Amino acid sequence: MSKLCLFLAFGFSFLAQIQNSISLDYGAALTKSLLFFEAQRSGKLPSNQRVKWRGDSGLNDGKADGVDLVGGYYDAGDNVKFGLPMAYTVTMLAWSVVEFGPQFEARHELSNALQAIKWGTDYLIKAHPKPNVLYGEVGDGGSDHSCWMRPEGMTTPRTVYKIDDQHPGSDLAGETAAALAAAAVAFRRSNPSYSSELINHAKQLFEFATKHTGVYQNSIPVAGQFYSSSGYEDELVWAAAWLRQATNDNSYLEFIKSKNSGGTRRMFSWDDKYAGAQVLISKGLLQGKLPKSENLEQYKKGAEEFMCNCIQKGNSNVQKSNGGLLWFLPWSNLQYVTSATFLITTYADVLAKTKTTIQCPGGNVGPNDLLGFARSQVDYILGSNPKKMSYMVGYGSNYPRRVHHRGASIVSIHKNPQVVGCQEGFEWFHKNADNPNVLEGAIVGGPDQSDQYTDSRDNYQQAEPATANNAPLVGVLAKLAS
Repeated sequence: MSKLCLFLAFGFSFLAQIQNSISLDYGAALTKSLLFFEAQRSGKLPSNQRVKWRGDSGLNDGKADGVDLVGGYYDAGDNVKFGLPMAYTVTMLAWSVVEFGPQFEARHELSNALQAIKWGTDYLIKAHPKPNVLYGEVGDGGSDHSCWMRPEGMTTPRTVYKIDDQHPGSDLAGETAAALAAAAVAFRRSNPSYSSELINHAKQLFEFATKHTGVYQNSIPVAGQFYSSSGYEDELVWAAAWLRQATNDNSYLEFIKSKNSGGTRRMFSWDDKYAGAQVLISKGLLQGKLPKSENLEQYKKGAEEFMCNCIQKGNSNVQKSNGGLLWFLPWSNLQYVTSATFLITTYADVLAKTKTTIQCPGGNVGPNDLLGFARSQVDYILGSNPKKMSYMVGYGSNYPRRVHHRGASIVSIHKNPQVVGCQEGFEWFHKNADNPNVLEGAIVGGPDQSDQYTDSRDNYQQAEPATANNAPLVGVLAKLAS
């Protein structure tokens, strides 16, 4: 090959790299990922609300039952407030700030991240009016899903559901305890009095969860139709790990030691917290903040086996699509991709800081290997995929326009204040047009195993966003943008 050809080849390659780096602006993606939470807000919106097409909603939540349950987040494309995924969302947002606080600050997004956490924790505090009472759902999934209404004008029942000592829910109480404890760590410097309040609620909820055991859908069956829990032992370990970090109380460490480590997990999600707890505990061991013990080493073993399987160097590797995306389940696969990517990014960070590597069956793995893999998953989500489509709404020029989301798909109440009724809203649902409101920053369910995606409102397996999809990605974007 001539020198000219070599020069041109190098030049084109270099230009392609530049174009790719320009198109994948992690800082812009971080900003948008946090904006999504403002679009999911329930309650009285603040004066600094940035998502202007949204309005106040759910202002009487809990009133009929004598409790103030105004606020919090709608979980996905509907108008129900489900406690389990909301608490998980808050835990992951808080962990993101705990892990990558300086990176958020460098991108001027720390305040927005803390506000997103506090919108959730303020509600979770309200939902815990007594030590052994926790409200776990507002609204009814069945009646809500039979209507297509924007939240500002919804007429569907706002029934409230709770757990108590006679009707337990260790998973729900445990996850809420984890959320409040993680948030307490996140707010420790900027708002110490609020941090203390969060710890008090977290301690009470942990005690409630451990003394009155059972899965929450036995007490709130309507929640089980949408977010059924596979067990509660993982949430108890997860909550104990966060309470140990928030309080330095070794009784939580003894609790963790007495429990099963969970073994090798296939995924990390709003339902299964073992992998998250394993990474948190392993991080403490690597940093010398937790004492070495055979029991705790089992958690570390589980964390590292999860890493190895994700990056394709384990004994039971996670499947991947032809385009390179981790593949877990057909329904909203990206929620598992973002959560796995967060754990991988976090582990890369602790390996780098402790100058450690992982011994995987497929070879030695260092922090750069992990971070490089995490970046590949984020890049896929943001558009480096066979369809050249960004699965973050509003990011890039080719993204989902017909997201399965009530508020985004109906004209804003500020543009047209006329009531859009329960069935009338389906005219918007079936409309052969893009959503009138852009749900900036939302991560949709994502493509199928063949890297294909159908942009249609009735394609809820692929086209519905959720707070549980976004929350784990926020911290990863902060890290990559730094």
